[in-house]
Amino acid sequence: MSESRGLVVFVDDDELLRVANSQSLSLAGFTVRTYADARSAIRDIDAQFDGVVVSDIRMPDMDGLQFFRAVREIDRDIPVVLITGHGDVPMAVSALKAGAHDFLTKPFAAEHLIATVRSACSLRALQLENRRLRQLADVVPSKSPLVGETPAIIRLRVLIDQIAAANVDAIIEGETGTGKELVARMIHRASRRRGNSFVSVACSTAAAGSLEGDMFGDHLPGQSRRRIGLIETAHRGTLYLDDVDGLPFSAQSRLMQLLDDGVLRGSNATSDLPVEIRIIASSKIELLQAVREGRFREDLYYRLEMARLTLPSLRERKADIPLLFANFVGDALPKGVASMPEITEVVRRHLIDHDWPGNARELQTYATRFVLGLLHSEDAGEQLETKASLSERTRRYEESLIRDVLTRCNGDVSIALAELKLPRKTFYDKLARHEIEIGRFRKKP
Repeated sequence: MSESRGLVVFVDDDELLRVANSQSLSLAGFTVRTYADARSAIRDIDAQFDGVVVSDIRMPDMDGLQFFRAVREIDRDIPVVLITGHGDVPMAVSALKAGAHDFLTKPFAAEHLIATVRSACSLRALQLENRRLRQLADVVPSKSPLVGETPAIIRLRVLIDQIAAANVDAIIEGETGTGKELVARMIHRASRRRGNSFVSVACSTAAAGSLEGDMFGDHLPGQSRRRIGLIETAHRGTLYLDDVDGLPFSAQSRLMQLLDDGVLRGSNATSDLPVEIRIIASSKIELLQAVREGRFREDLYYRLEMARLTLPSLRERKADIPLLFANFVGDALPKGVASMPEITEVVRRHLIDHDWPGNARELQTYATRFVLGLLHSEDAGEQLETKASLSERTRRYEESLIRDVLTRCNGDVSIALAELKLPRKTFYDKLARHEIEIGRFRKKP
């Protein structure tokens, strides 16, 4: 089972159109709920709704425009796409001005519907992510790699506040697991831009052509309307470029042009678009070395390097490891367990002597395995593995596996069932046996 691309509420009183469009969206990977009337649909939409709405305008009882206004009263950010006949275009345009996401004029191609819904789902996911960010307290969370009292980490926390206040572009360098994206988000939350979007772009994982289109936007095939890119989405907010050394040269050139004149020019754009953003770029390597090797534009490097942060590895701040470890253990303790398991001398020596190439991320995994009694003998001592019976070790492993799957799928039961290959009743029996609360794994809006 593949992961859903998003939830779509589809409302149309015409059964044939409702079924046909639902099938098209389902085949494209979306989860679709269909309704023959708007009043039935509105009962299933609340402020926690994480999908998009597609509705015909011409319907009996409650029409599409009334339905749109009712959705807006629940959450004005929920994207609504309206379906209209040629005679209703003025009404649809009026709804666009009132906040509708888009409208489709009958007859429309399935590809047009899918592209519009995909755009709306991406927007909704971004809205909810930034809503969660705004709800976070402006303090260092316990799971943060920035917990610690060594001079390097204290200095880093001061620099984060200074850079946030300065409102300049920045480069963050550091090894894997040192918390580069976390630092970028902290800068964003502490800045005047915190009320606007934080948009993250993984520069090294996407195909070059796809990445450039995602970033800068372009015209969709066969359509005159321009796709909104991530840079435009980040307007007045922060654009985070993860592993910026992986950015293709063509994208580097366009980014340099954007930084020079503040105007976004899509590959097929018919008009210029002023964009005001802050860029925070990160790299696992020293970015200047990529410049020397000819893999990164020198002018772009110096443009981004108005501020530069180098995050210390755990090897450089070993005195912080016990405090970090204690925080991670506290986060991993099962509900109702207040005390930390006894730390053996072998565990203590491992914390001190190990190089931690994965940094805080590796330490967090180690702490979780320590709490669950799953450390291997070479890094925890034979006593941690041999004190437990076979049945106890099996129980711990099963609980760890279930928790790991729920963490990765954000508490989505359907995905967890498919990955664990368990019947639904057996799955819930195991949740009860291990006292696992599935709601704790779901991201809150």
